[in-house]
Amino acid sequence: MLAGRGLKALPRLSSRRYLAHKIKTTLIRARGSLFLILRPYQIINGRLVRALRPRQRLLSNAPVFPIHDRVDVSIIIPVFNHCGDTRDCLLSIAQSTAGSSYEVVVVDDGSTDETPEMLGRIEGLIQLRNDVNLGFIGSCNRGAAAARGEFLVFLNNDTLVTYGWLEALRRTFDDIPGTGLAGAKLLYPDGRLQEAGGVIWHDASGWNYGKFDDPDHPKYNFAREVDYCSGACLMVRRALFQHLGGFDTEFKPAYYEDTDLAFKIRHAGQKVIYQPLARIVHHEGLTSGRSVRSGVKSHQLVNQAKFRRRWGERLAAHPDPLSGPVRLVHPHGAEQLPRGQVLVIDHRLLTPDRDAGSLRMLEMVRAICRRGHHVSFIPDDLMAPSPYQQVLQGMGVEVIHHPYYRSVRSFLKQHGEDFDLVIISRAEIAARHMATVQRFAPRAKVVFDTVDLHFLREEREAQLKQDPKLRASAAKRKQQELNLARIADLTLVVSALEKDILDRERLGLDVRIISTIYPLDGADIPGFEGRRNILFIGGFEHPPNVDAVLYFARDIFPLVKASIPEAVFQVIGADPTAEILQLAGQDIQVLGYVPEVRHFFDQARLSVAPIRYGAGVKGKVNQSMSFGVPAVVTRVAAEGMYLVHEQNALIADDPEGFADAVVRLWTEPEIWHRLSVNGRENLREHFSVEAAGRRIDELLEWAGLSRTVHGRPGDSQISA
Repeated sequence: MLAGRGLKALPRLSSRRYLAHKIKTTLIRARGSLFLILRPYQIINGRLVRALRPRQRLLSNAPVFPIHDRVDVSIIIPVFNHCGDTRDCLLSIAQSTAGSSYEVVVVDDGSTDETPEMLGRIEGLIQLRNDVNLGFIGSCNRGAAAARGEFLVFLNNDTLVTYGWLEALRRTFDDIPGTGLAGAKLLYPDGRLQEAGGVIWHDASGWNYGKFDDPDHPKYNFAREVDYCSGACLMVRRALFQHLGGFDTEFKPAYYEDTDLAFKIRHAGQKVIYQPLARIVHHEGLTSGRSVRSGVKSHQLVNQAKFRRRWGERLAAHPDPLSGPVRLVHPHGAEQLPRGQVLVIDHRLLTPDRDAGSLRMLEMVRAICRRGHHVSFIPDDLMAPSPYQQVLQGMGVEVIHHPYYRSVRSFLKQHGEDFDLVIISRAEIAARHMATVQRFAPRAKVVFDTVDLHFLREEREAQLKQDPKLRASAAKRKQQELNLARIADLTLVVSALEKDILDRERLGLDVRIISTIYPLDGADIPGFEGRRNILFIGGFEHPPNVDAVLYFARDIFPLVKASIPEAVFQVIGADPTAEILQLAGQDIQVLGYVPEVRHFFDQARLSVAPIRYGAGVKGKVNQSMSFGVPAVVTRVAAEGMYLVHEQNALIADDPEGFADAVVRLWTEPEIWHRLSVNGRENLREHFSVEAAGRRIDELLEWAGLSRTVHGRPGDSQISA
């Protein structure tokens, strides 16, 4: 444990002022809904709940914990007296923890109140009692020695956990490679922020970043490397904890042992990550007091001196305590390459389960983060929160949103000079914000990411429908996109075909390709037998998808049914139009949005992409190939995908040829197996995360952002 000292110059937000601010922001988020605020509230996981008082009890019944033969996580809670608070902590764990197999180990350090009797009545609890008082460090180490989980969580008994806390900590180790320790966001009972990761200054004193501020501000809500995380709630791999010798008894009974562990972990080449999605209410000082002149807390100053002697050489690179508000971004140190700051502006929060463009951008952002750079993401509508926001925040992306920033412009006015690279996605968004970016982010390289060439799609639609108004609109769109490409430092397209189209304009543009990206997993793929459906997937906000389904249902599927009466056409996609919904019947199933699609692909014999106009690379085809499901596609759908007829897909345009291809895949196992294997190999070679990574490395190198390495432990980059 390390109680960081606050800075006198930092504005301390009173409970009354904080409540007024929270009422205001809550009403804004509620879009007109009215809440009756009678006492302090807090927002946890998007819900407005009453703030918990230190002495407020949760329930009268005793908690019950599951019993597993094997557990993933061991939650270790050292206790000494404070029976009621321990009971509340255990109740919150039982009520708010799901998804991970876990055990709870309580180490009773010789309590003299009713704690032993209370613990003995809890089903599934592992209870250890020290014969002599070992203190916080000794009790934690004893609990760790008895634990069975691959991961250890050290949790104070004066805490209350919130829903999803354990899963968020555990997921950090998968989302952020190299994580050795993950710590939670700590909240005061009245809802104010207690700590968003810890800072260690040059003199070894500590600071709880964000103390007394609004916990929902974007600057406190992205996973990031920190100097240390409070021992009130942290997760570490058991093997690493044991390898490092546990909490060092040099710091007994408590204070600076968590900071020392964090420095050792970073010295070993692993990361210490603050995870804001794990939200913990912490009654600071309840068990150890608040005065550094008496009691257990008096060891804080003594152990600070010990810590400074041990880590003095590394502390030399740390800054002196600051006297004003700061925005922490990521660590730095003399021994590592500088890390960059990247801003991404898109039309809305990324929805990777709904459209291929979002999945591509998500994987681009993930790759940039994993190369050591900080990413800020602004949705054009600045709307948040949502589960999609949490996906980004959990992997380290700062999501900018209302009510903390009024507009893209207001954010850039404050922070634009911090950025090295700005990526603006889609023509309409780039047209809206390009000038603002260039004005307020003067040192940044600016990338116009087309996602696909909109004018190409619109030209093809006009040609198909023979519509003069569409032709005129496409011409305006072309002029807009070419102007944006001229203004930007670099333009991204998704295929060689689109690069050739821009190159033919002879504008001297720097055009590069980052195509659609699809992660491949190692799951087994069911064989030919047992599959029985024809599948289409695609969101219906995109007009070419509407046209494709109507075209297949009206002109192609009747020909297929003549040869395969039992065939069923399944249509998956968000926001189906009225025309699409009217197709639904016994032979055509309109399923709408489906959050998990693997089951449907595993049952499909083939997928179809009867796209008649459009541009870019078709994510629906890559997605089908990722599941090993062969596809029948049009030439438009095959563009930029390196597809060869009868080798990794079947390609046809007219209704009769398309229907014949569907019947072949339905009835011929040999070609089905060939296309299934070759389709995945095509995806791996051209559209996998690894393939895209090479292009992203080239983009970052062009922007002057080299791939960084994990550097000296404990150093923090701070920008005002």
